[in-house]
Formats: sequence, C-alpha cells, structure tokens
Amino acid sequence: MKKNKLIKHFAIPCLLFLTACGIPKLQEKNSNAIVPEQYTQLSDTNSIAKLKWHEFFSDPYLVALIDTALKNNQELNMILQEINMSQNEISAKKGELLPFLNLGGGAAVDKVPRYTRDGAVEANVDIEPGKEFPEPLPDFNIQFNASWEVDIWRKLRNSRDAAVARYLSSVEGKNFMVTKMVAEIANAYYELLSLDAQMGIIQDYILIQKNGLKTVKIQKQNGEATELAVRKFEAEVLNTQSIQYDIQQAIIEMENKLNFLLGRYPKKVERNPQTFLANIPTQLSAGVPTQLMSYRPDIKAAELRLTAARLNVKVAKAQFYPRLDISAGLGLGAFNPVYLVKSPESMLFSLAGDAVAPLINRKAIKAAYLNANAKQIQTVFDYEKTLLNAYLEVYNQVSNIDNLEKSYALKNNEVSALSDGIAIALDLFKSARADYMEVLLTQRDALDAQLELVEYKKERFVAMINLYQSLGGGWK
Repeated sequence: MKKNKLIKHFAIPCLLFLTACGIPKLQEKNSNAIVPEQYTQLSDTNSIAKLKWHEFFSDPYLVALIDTALKNNQELNMILQEINMSQNEISAKKGELLPFLNLGGGAAVDKVPRYTRDGAVEANVDIEPGKEFPEPLPDFNIQFNASWEVDIWRKLRNSRDAAVARYLSSVEGKNFMVTKMVAEIANAYYELLSLDAQMGIIQDYILIQKNGLKTVKIQKQNGEATELAVRKFEAEVLNTQSIQYDIQQAIIEMENKLNFLLGRYPKKVERNPQTFLANIPTQLSAGVPTQLMSYRPDIKAAELRLTAARLNVKVAKAQFYPRLDISAGLGLGAFNPVYLVKSPESMLFSLAGDAVAPLINRKAIKAAYLNANAKQIQTVFDYEKTLLNAYLEVYNQVSNIDNLEKSYALKNNEVSALSDGIAIALDLFKSARADYMEVLLTQRDALDAQLELVEYKKERFVAMINLYQSLGGGWK
C-alpha cells in the first residue's frame, strides 16, 4: 500500500529538523540493576526499544508485578474488549461485500371484488379444470430472497479496509497503553524502593542522634553542657522520629498504588532493596530518530488512523456515483399447502437489477464528503503532533539522564563531605571546641543531603524507564 502523500509532506520535514537537532549521547557506568549487560553494547543504529520488557527489567520481583498487571488490570481488559468490537466491525464490513440471502415464508388470504379486473378473471378462469378460484383466496409461500450491491466504485471494499485500519490502530493503542503501564509500574516500584532507602537512612540517623543525646546528657552532668543543649538534642531526635511515620505512610500509599495497577486489594508488595543500591547504566543507545517510526505504538496508531481517514474519504466520494443493486428470489407458492410440492406449477422466481444515482439529496452527500476530508486533515495534524511529541520526549529524557548523572555525582560528593563532618563535629563538641548547634546543623544537613541523594538516584531510574517508554519499548 502506498504511503499517504500527506504523511510524507508533514513527516519528512519533521524528521530532518529533529535529526539535525541531534540527541546527546549518554555516558555512564556499568550495572545490570535495570537491564542486562548486553544492553550497554548496542550500537548507535540499534534502539533499546527492541528489548522486551522482561529483558529490560532484570529484577524478578518487578517482572512478576508487571506480568500480574498485564493479566489483571481492569483498564487494559476494557481496551481488549474495544479491540474485540473493532474486530467485529471488520466482520460486518466484510459481510456487506457478500450477497444477503434470506429465507422467508408466509400465509395470507385475499378477496377481490367481482366487478374488477382481478375479480372478473378469477370468475371466468378455473384454477384447475372444473374447479373455480376459492373465495376468499388463500396464499401460502416459501422462498429464498437474495440482494447484492455490486461494489463498482470500491465503496464497500474501502469501507472494509478502513475498518481493518481502525482495528490495527486499536491494537497499537493497546500496545501504547501497555508501554505506559509497564513504565508506571516500574516507576512506582523504584519509588517504593527509594522510600525504603529513606526509611533506612532515617533510622540510622535516629541512632546517631540518640548517641549524641547520651553524650550531651553526660556533659551536662559534668557541667560541660547546659539543659538547653539537652533539650535541643531531644527535639532533634523527636523531629527525626516523626519523619519516619510520614515515610511509612508514603510506603503504604505507594504499595496500594501498585496494588491498584495490579488489579488487587491491599497487599504487601514483595521487592528487592538491593536493586536500588546497584549502579545505573547510562551508556545507552536510543537509536537514530527515524527508528522511532518502527517502535512507538502511538505513531503506528496515528498512521493507521490516517490510513482509515483517507479510505473514508473515498467511501464518502463513492456516494456521489450510481449504485447498482441486484435482487433475486426463488420459491414455491400456492393457494393450498398441498399444492406447494407440485412443481413447476407452484414455482416462483424473480430477478431484477436497479441502478440508482442521487439527484436531490446531493447536498447531504456533499456535506458528508467535506466532513470526511476535514477528518483526514485533522488526522494529519494528529499524526504530525504525535510524531513531534515522540521526538521531543526522547530528546528530553536523554538530556535528563545526562544532567541527572552530573547532579548525582555532585550530590554524592556533598553527602560524603557532610558525613565526615558529623564525626568531626562530634569530636570537636566532646573537646569543647564546637557548640551543640554546630553538631545539630551538621547532622541535619547530612540527613537532608542523604535523602536528596536517594531522590536523585530514584529520578535516574525513572529517567531510564521513561526513555525506554519514549522509544516505544515495553509493549511486547
């Protein structure tokens, strides 16, 4: 099938522009926390979208969650029913190409006035030798009736092909939803792991702060610290303890978000905390821009919708042309059921052909034709928007991964410096060379930096997942 000229008109300039813009390459370290080792060895002419989702994600807990969601998610199951309806539409359109054959039977009784042509004929003609027409006259019949519209202008075939394109578009729409669902589950999973990591950090800092509180209490007993210092240390411990309950609530909500996506009631989500501790690979291959056409389901769906719109224009145009219908009938008829089996006397048949062209109602047909053209142009803009959105999503995610890697490295150095500062501040405080406020501020800054570092790491996982989705991966 030839590609629509409108697609080429809009898509090629878009491709050239975005290719000229370029996509920055990513540079990272090695790990298989998310993807297998061979993933980092793809050439620039390949795309990570080729990887199936159970190959891209190596964590068995995450793979099990995605697999459950693809079976139980209610929204996905509703879309599958829409696909079934689109498939039924194809069967209906195919049926319109074939003759319609009906079997019918009937019984009637009729009395005509004597002083009419029919009445005079019946009065002077015997239905059988020596036997007049019954009065009233019964009529029993059984017959086959067939009708067929000859598809001269390909109206019916184009309508069928448009239904096929819409069906394929609905399949690609389902695939696009699967990519979004896989990404949403993976993002929620790593969000959950990040909350677990934050909970661990909070609990570690509570121990550090409690040790500091013990120290300042001993110093107070020795006259080296005041009650104010003790109270400040106690307040800091209580503040940190309250944070862990906020995180605990966030964990419960994130688990239930995953449970909802999996189509199940509240249940503990099994997970592997070690996955979050692994390094993240960023030396990835996004592929050349034109390869997005091959993997993104939403682009495929938009192209198929455009194909269907083009065919609908042809269907609407064919309404202006004459329509040729052929009808035929074959059966048996008699005034008494006993005579139905007497052939050929009881046999009846008919054959007719009708050609009809619209004359008066052309305005309505013209309006339908103009609407079909407008729908096609609208679909072209939708295709152009989908294509442009795909490129911008990939460009943004690749750039995001690059910048997150730089930010993460700096934040990691900050955490190291502040962690060393905690021990130094405590030593200085014990030797009365620093006051308690310096210790508390150093601990608070280190805690904030640790939590921010976890957030940066989570964002790096999310960016990797979103890049995989943006390239069209995850639907198979």
